Amino acid sequence: MIVTDEQLAAAGVDSRAVIEEAKAAGVYVFAGGINEPVAPVLVSADGSVSGQIYPGSRLNGGFAVLELPSREEAVKWAAKLARACRCAQELREFMYDPAS
Repeated sequence: MIVTDEQLAAAGVDSRAVIEEAKAAGVYVFAGGINEPVAPVLVSADGSVSGQIYPGSRLNGGFAVLELPSREEAVKWAAKLARACRCAQELREFMYDPAS
């Protein structure tokens, strides 16, 4: 995402509008931004903490979790967010957890 400060402010307004649309449509579950000044850490099973992270795992910006009936609907919502955010969106599917 390469935008000016003015474009970034507009992208924030536009992306929040898409989130409000998702809420109104009843598909919104959760959304949030990554606090980029706080460095990620890797925590091992023994509780040790390392400043190293997995290669290629850099995540910035934010994410949204929507509950949608199909992949096609997910692509439509991702496109809405891409237009609002002025950048492509990575689309992932959560697997169902019967214990949740």
